[in-house]
Amino acid sequence: MAAKVPDGTGVVDLDPWLEPFKDALRSRYKRATDWIRKIDETEGGLDKFSKGYEKFGFNVASNGDITYREWAPNATTAHLIGDFNRWDPTATPLKKNDFGVWEGILPAKNGELAIPHNSKVKITMTTPSGERIDRIPAWTKRVTQDLSVSPVYDNVFWHPPKEEQYQFKHTAPPKPRSLRIYEAHVGISSPKTEVATYKNFTKVMLPRIKYLGYNAIQLMAIMEHAYYASFGYQVNNFFAASSRYGIPEDLKELIDTAHSMGIVVLLDVVHSHASKNVLDGLNMFDGTDHLYFHSGGKGNHDLWDSRLFNYGNHEVLRFLLSNLRFWMEEYRFDGFRFDGVTSMLYIHHGIGT
Repeated sequence: MAAKVPDGTGVVDLDPWLEPFKDALRSRYKRATDWIRKIDETEGGLDKFSKGYEKFGFNVASNGDITYREWAPNATTAHLIGDFNRWDPTATPLKKNDFGVWEGILPAKNGELAIPHNSKVKITMTTPSGERIDRIPAWTKRVTQDLSVSPVYDNVFWHPPKEEQYQFKHTAPPKPRSLRIYEAHVGISSPKTEVATYKNFTKVMLPRIKYLGYNAIQLMAIMEHAYYASFGYQVNNFFAASSRYGIPEDLKELIDTAHSMGIVVLLDVVHSHASKNVLDGLNMFDGTDHLYFHSGGKGNHDLWDSRLFNYGNHEVLRFLLSNLRFWMEEYRFDGFRFDGVTSMLYIHHGIGT
């Protein structure tokens, strides 16, 4: 007997209540396989496609040269500005390729990085109308906020010296057969009237979680978000760990310590929508409202007051898939909890249903 060719309806065997939705399942499965085929043909497979963070944003070569790439097809000019070039808008030009990707290489100087670690840097662009706009790089790994100056985040170039980079000591524990998940928000994990830290969570909360018998932690509000009261569900910077709680190395230590206790760590992922912030988010990044998102009303979530991703765009898929892999590779998260899936699946976004 010939093997059944997968068509997306196998899940009905597990849940017969899905029987009326077989046609929809087949349609979604076909779209997924079409995308995988396209990625295989144009990008060399999902493995390469999901490593966008090794191509975009800031990446440092072994000799200290810094390569910066940014997708911004609507921009007519682009330059890097920052502390490193005294914010001169013409000093560090970028070159645009046929796919709308801007690129610049900053050679090391006498063995030193051209952009110092933890210094401020942005991309400045010109739109077709002649307007100059300054933006935080979409693939940034570190942003900080000084409320005494402005609620708008600053982007910083994060590449600490090797001796300051966290070195993982423990392998991830085996996947639990039965998950007992402790949902946690680092910032409110202390009785003190202040925002708690990664260090505090590692020292105080992890032993308690272990003692209570949990074998998994689901961390909320890790991706950087300007609006703290959103509980992390209005993400500005998808590759940046929230600086409210400490530095990236502190989060890595938290995860590594959890692994040493036999606890897996899950990341609460928000790919269902994004903050509508312009100055420190993805919205209107290159002057258009439809770079990462749908244009017009289709790109807005009326209840959440946020922007909606265009999952049918090649570069948006690269961004989001690479985002997942980045958190697994760079921070060693073990898995994800996806927020707002109803909004991702349905045109009505779950509103009024």
